[in-house]
Amino acid sequence: MSTDLHELADHMVKLAMSQGMDLAEARASSGWELSVKVRLGETELVQEAGHRGIALRVMKQKRVATSSTSDLTESGLQRLVEDATSLVDLTEADEFAGPAEPDLLCEPPHPDLDLHDEAMAEIDADSALQRARDAEQAALDYDPRITLSEGSNFTRVSGESAIVLSGGFSGSTRGSYASLVVTPLVEDTDGKKRRGHYWTARRHLCELEDVTAVGQEAARRTLRMLGARKVETQEAPVVFDPDTARSILGTFGGCITGGAIWRRSTYLLDREGTAVASPLVNITDNPLITRAPGSRAFDGEGLRSRINPVVEAGKLSTYLLDSYSARKLGRESTASAARGGGSVSASTSNFLLMAGEQSREELLSSTKNGLYVTEMMGFGFNAITGDFSRGAAGFWIENGKLAYPVSELTISGNLNDMLLNIDAVADDLELKTSTAAPTFRVSSMTIAG
Repeated sequence: MSTDLHELADHMVKLAMSQGMDLAEARASSGWELSVKVRLGETELVQEAGHRGIALRVMKQKRVATSSTSDLTESGLQRLVEDATSLVDLTEADEFAGPAEPDLLCEPPHPDLDLHDEAMAEIDADSALQRARDAEQAALDYDPRITLSEGSNFTRVSGESAIVLSGGFSGSTRGSYASLVVTPLVEDTDGKKRRGHYWTARRHLCELEDVTAVGQEAARRTLRMLGARKVETQEAPVVFDPDTARSILGTFGGCITGGAIWRRSTYLLDREGTAVASPLVNITDNPLITRAPGSRAFDGEGLRSRINPVVEAGKLSTYLLDSYSARKLGRESTASAARGGGSVSASTSNFLLMAGEQSREELLSSTKNGLYVTEMMGFGFNAITGDFSRGAAGFWIENGKLAYPVSELTISGNLNDMLLNIDAVADDLELKTSTAAPTFRVSSMTIAG
C-alpha cells in the first residue's frame, strides 16, 4: 500500500510540474477507522470507515495554491491538477512562500519509530464491541450503586501516507492507535447524576490497560464524586491532574507556534530567553519517541525530525516553526511543519511537560488546603492577553488529603501567572496522547463557587 501511495504522489508531482509549476508537493494517504459504543450492555454504535485521498500543493512565481480529492480515477486526478494550477494564477504572490531548504531535507534511511501495530487489523467489530462491553460490565459490577452508564467506547485507527516533494524528498509513514474509555454514572442523594470516567490509549494493542482494570478504575472515579458540593469563592492552590494538566499545556502549545508569532496573536511574543514558567518547568517537543502518539521521522516538509527544548528551567528557548513562519521571522525552521489538506503550518509533535521527582501522593500531601482539579469544562482563553477561565470539578484538599468532592466551580487567572506560579511537579507523566503532562500545582488561583 505504501508503494502505491508513493507512486500516486510521485505521479501527481510530475503531472503538476509538467504544467509549468515551480514547485509541486503531494501527500497521498489512506486509512481505516473502527469505532464502537455500548451502553448498559447494548450496542449503540458501530461505525467503520476507510478513506483514501491525495492533496496537492503547487507554487508558481511565489503564488501558492492547494487542492485535494478522494476521486482517484484518472479523470479525478487530472481535475485535481487543473484545479490547483488554475487557482495558483488567482492568488497573490507571497515573498515568504517556498519549499524547505534542500540541504535540510531528511535523507534515507528514515528512523523506524515503531508506530504501526499489525495486530490492530485483527480487531473487528465483534471483538471491539466485546472489549467495550467487558469494560463497562466491570464498572457496573464494581459497586451495586452503579446502575447507569453513559457508555463504553472502543476505537482503533490505522493509516499510512506518502509525501513526495519536487525539491527532492520522498517518504512514507504508517501508524496505528487504539483507545478505550468507560463513563459510568451514579445517582447522588439529591437526585443529581455524578459522572466519572477512565481511559487507556496506545499505538500498540498489547500496551493498552486491561479492560477490567479500566472499567473498575472508571467506577472508582465515579463513586468518589458522590456528595459533591460547592466551595466559597477564594484564592487557593490548585492541583491539576494529568488530564487537566494536559489541557493547560495544550493551551500553551498553541501560543508558541510560528503562525501565532508572526500574526502577533500570542502573549508570548518577544519572550524568548525570558521566564515564562516556574524554574521547575521543562517543556519539550520530541517527535522521536518510539511508539509515542505524536512521533514522526520527518516533518510535513521533509525535514528530519529533531527534539526541540521549548522551555528550559522556566525560560522560553524557542518557538516551533515551519519554513514559512521561519522566513517571516528571519529564522530557521525547527522541523515542526505539519501538512493537512495540502496546507502546511507549524505544529507540535509529542509536546511534553517533563516529569518531576515527587509522586502524586507526595505532591498532594504537601498541599495543606486547595483544589484538586480532575475535570474542566468550557473554553475561556485569550491568547493575546493570556487570560484564562474554565469551569472545573474535582476535590477539595484539607491537610494534604482529598477531603470531599466539589463541582460547579470556576477557576480563573492568567496563563502566564499560572505557569510562573507552578511550585510542584509530580512524576506521573504518561503518553496517552501527543500532548501530555504530569500532575502539577499552581500556588494560587481564583476559585469561584
